[in-house]
Amino acid sequence: MTTTQAAPSTDALQFPQGFLWGSATAAYQIEGAVAEGGRTPSIWDTYSHTPGRVVRGETGDVADDHYHRFREDVALMARLGLTSYRFSVSWPRITPQVTPDTLGPVNPEGVAFYSDLVDELLAHGISPSITLYHWDLPQALEDAGGWAERRTAERFGEYAEVVAAALGDRVPLFITLNEPWCSAYLGYASGVHAPGRTEPAAALAAVHHLNLAHGLANAAIRRAAPSARVATTLNLAWVRPEKPDSVLDTEAARRVDGLQNRVFLDPVLRGTYPADVQADTAGVTDWSFVRDGDLEVISAPIDVLGVNYYSPTPVRHWTRERPKENADGHGDGTASPWIACDDVEFPTQHGRKTDMGWSIDPRGLTELLLRVAREAPGLEIMVTENGSAFPDTVNDEGRIVDSDRIAYLRTHLAAVHEAIEAGAPVTGYYVWSLLDNFEWAWGYSKRFGIVHVDYETQVRTLKDSALYYADVIRRNAVPR
Repeated sequence: MTTTQAAPSTDALQFPQGFLWGSATAAYQIEGAVAEGGRTPSIWDTYSHTPGRVVRGETGDVADDHYHRFREDVALMARLGLTSYRFSVSWPRITPQVTPDTLGPVNPEGVAFYSDLVDELLAHGISPSITLYHWDLPQALEDAGGWAERRTAERFGEYAEVVAAALGDRVPLFITLNEPWCSAYLGYASGVHAPGRTEPAAALAAVHHLNLAHGLANAAIRRAAPSARVATTLNLAWVRPEKPDSVLDTEAARRVDGLQNRVFLDPVLRGTYPADVQADTAGVTDWSFVRDGDLEVISAPIDVLGVNYYSPTPVRHWTRERPKENADGHGDGTASPWIACDDVEFPTQHGRKTDMGWSIDPRGLTELLLRVAREAPGLEIMVTENGSAFPDTVNDEGRIVDSDRIAYLRTHLAAVHEAIEAGAPVTGYYVWSLLDNFEWAWGYSKRFGIVHVDYETQVRTLKDSALYYADVIRRNAVPR
């Protein structure tokens, strides 16, 4: 049989047929209703209510009130033409009485909320993608040691099976974890994220137990929902030595790449931990938390690898001749997330930046997608987060003219297209984020959404970037 394909448009970058166009959110950032429907506290409830932790003392108590307004929000997604929506399930809604030793009873109200959301999405022709963990660990588990303890990973596997059993008949893709780097290092080493600990050994234990949690959840989803696909999402860094011909800068890049990228990629893709990372951190921990059989569990095949990318990560050797620069984009904690990297610094970058102070360089997205394609040939890849914060304002006409965000989207979508043209099997893109929301330790001071939210009235307004993205989706192409 002969198939005839339409000639590609010369004025646009065409994406493959069936490419998923989505947007992403996270439960604690948008849901609100933190004490409704049987939900119990998470580490972010505790952290955000601790004085001095979050800008202006803001919390996710109400956020975007998505818990009550999800039908309105799904209607917005449909208006934009989204073909997929990535959202996270709040673990404290599903098993609110979990303890380190037992998952506890399943909360029917929590399951019903997400079941209704899935049904609403499907009714609008939007494919749901579920993230099982986007940082809101039940506080009861943190009270017993959190991700530094193996039992947390064991309970997570059980929780994953509950969610997959309840929703797997309608959800085609489950993402086990979102950015375990942030959970481990920002939560347990630098303390700028919940639970706010500054314990390097606990952070490295958390790295392993998060990896193990992924593996246990992968197996649980396969059991409970055999037709569903399984993914994990990593915030891989495009790590670049400031001077590529410098041996010391190259060594600094190796160490940062090991902590950020390879300590997650290698266990999942190859069933090993990088020997150099273990050697670099031997003065912090002996890695005895890795038990026989763990790596086999972690490295069970996945169907999709999610890649989150926002900004490049240039590094250099710190000579100690000047004050150390720490422009890594991860806040100003009293401790560093970069364990055993005392002589590594992150130089301040010049040029265009987002409202987060993050440099804009779409080349990093292309490079990371091609790296994954090289390291895991044939593994499907999705861009599960990419976006930008800018200080949006509503003009006199009630319009949000966010041309900086449109430029960011255009160049990064072009970078995805370039990777696809070079052979990377990228099948979807999720803009971060659908809605302005609670931006973790930044509270409501940073706006990533393509939909503006007035936090006083909860009125949603499509920004110009939302209209631009809707046009991209309609065309399945990015205007040149």
